[in-house]
Amino acid sequence: MTNLARLADAALERFGDHRSLWFEGSWYSSAAMHDGAARIAGGLRALGVRPGERVAVVMANCPEVSMVYQAIWRAGAVVTPVVFLVTAQELRHILADAGAVAVVTSPELVAKFGDLGVRTLVVGTPEFDELRAADPLSIVDVGADDLAALLYTGGTTGRSKGVPLTHANLSAAGASSRAVSYTPGLNLGLTALPMSHSYGLLLTVGALHAREAPVTVLQRWFEPAAWLGLAAGHRVQVAAVVPSMLVMLLAQDPARHDLGQLRRVYSGAAPLPRAVAEAFERAVPSARVLEGYGCTETGGIVTATPPDAPRPGTVGRPVPGVDVRLGEDGEILVRGANVMRGY
Repeated sequence: MTNLARLADAALERFGDHRSLWFEGSWYSSAAMHDGAARIAGGLRALGVRPGERVAVVMANCPEVSMVYQAIWRAGAVVTPVVFLVTAQELRHILADAGAVAVVTSPELVAKFGDLGVRTLVVGTPEFDELRAADPLSIVDVGADDLAALLYTGGTTGRSKGVPLTHANLSAAGASSRAVSYTPGLNLGLTALPMSHSYGLLLTVGALHAREAPVTVLQRWFEPAAWLGLAAGHRVQVAAVVPSMLVMLLAQDPARHDLGQLRRVYSGAAPLPRAVAEAFERAVPSARVLEGYGCTETGGIVTATPPDAPRPGTVGRPVPGVDVRLGEDGEILVRGANVMRGY
């Protein structure tokens, strides 16, 4: 099964209803999240969104991000995640290039982007509430090779270009990620990296392949002191970071917090200085920092460090189903079911 909406249905059937997400003082159940996605899908269909059409998602972290992702897939449409750090000019380029028919965003970003020239749906407004109150939509079936996401990359060196990823690409990426990272009993994670980004997409599809019911503590934006408080207060077991986050966490003296339940800290997106990893492991002796490597074109994952066979200073091994070899001039050649079909 590779249709992402059907994988979401299967996950709910597999684990049943459970407390799946904590956000800013409230718990959200898996059934409520699933129902919200089905209703938002119905609302999008009522607005005229059709299979194959692009819907951009530009949001700060909140429960609605994953609901909107699932809703778009349920409607047979295509997610275009855009990190909230982009400029208004770059966002307009992405919307025009993707041919987006709508944008879903959060209230704190409205003033930054202004009028985007396409229908803009803002979480927390009456219009968005109408989406959430719509009749649930049955899954619009699309094929494994149909587009699931269109992500934009390369904007630091020029105009960003679209990376098309199919349902099969993203399902393979999520399955490979979970196959390597799974450790029995470790299912409570803390997320502070942007969900409206390729990382958030990988996290979302990875959860569809979970072997135990996943539970997530979600932080709207990364703030190191609050992150440590959440990790300690919720007895978090796993977390994903970028190296700069570890540096900021070390500046807060994490040894002062009870982080004894933290076992795995996954680091990616940039080179991790070995000294930083070692310093964090000294401050939090229960935790092991594990590096991985991926890119937008591979659904966010190429290699990962197996928890039972770490090699500090490396980005691990190719994940299951992915072949890697080195080409000329430092090229990394990747082959696998997670690799995009072309720009």
